[in-house]
Amino acid sequence: MKAVVADYRYRVLCLRIVPAVGAVVRLTHHPRDLTMANGQVYKAFDGNDFTSYTATSRVSPSTVDLEGVLGAGGITRAQVASGVYDGARCYLFATTWKTPIEDEEPMLASLLGKTTLIDDRFRIEEMALVDALNQSVGDTYSPGCKKVFGGQEYAGCKVALGPITVTGTLSAVTSGAIVRDATRGEAADYFAAGTLRFTSGNNAGLKAIEVKRHEADGTLETYEPFHYLPQVGDAYELIPGCRKRLQDCRDKWANVVNFGGFSFVPTNSTYTTTGTK
Repeated sequence: MKAVVADYRYRVLCLRIVPAVGAVVRLTHHPRDLTMANGQVYKAFDGNDFTSYTATSRVSPSTVDLEGVLGAGGITRAQVASGVYDGARCYLFATTWKTPIEDEEPMLASLLGKTTLIDDRFRIEEMALVDALNQSVGDTYSPGCKKVFGGQEYAGCKVALGPITVTGTLSAVTSGAIVRDATRGEAADYFAAGTLRFTSGNNAGLKAIEVKRHEADGTLETYEPFHYLPQVGDAYELIPGCRKRLQDCRDKWANVVNFGGFSFVPTNSTYTTTGTK
């Protein structure tokens, strides 16, 4: 049973989207903006809707689709297309327009999934967090480390990213995926498998993209092009990466105590070999 239920006479739905990067988006079904008791403002979601909400008393996951016009409610085409909202956490709740209270009647906690763009409209599928119960889980052994580089969780990588994060500006642009900062002096491959994010220019505020190649002259190639073509002078933030190999953890980061791979587990071709006389 729910601890609190919003008054049905003034009931209205509200949605809070918390992306991994960027500002929190707050939306409401109400035709006017709602200011919650804690001061947070939920924007009227004109031309948009939370559709197909379903819920059951069983443990099967609830679903809801987020549909709308690009640009309304602060959700832009660039943000959706570049993946800013991929995997974002969403919190759907009911309250009253008469005395709005944030999270008064929680209804659904979910993750944003598949995104569809059609002309100037978008649809994003959401899946309830309880869907994790339907996933097959287990552990596998591999030579490479499975930990997230820089993760500070229990038994995580523990490398502090703050001190090793660098900034700079572009001195040359070859394409949407190949840029250069001639002032960089790090050894080749130092930033490979890291992330590049722009803090100025058209790509500012969009998601960071993984670095595929790093040359000693400051050339950086990303796995996918940025949404907008970068420009000379654009400021960026660059985090070095880890290729998840034992030698990276040991020699590059002096962090072998937290290495999560199994470099010496024999392969099946070794342990299935039969002996001979």
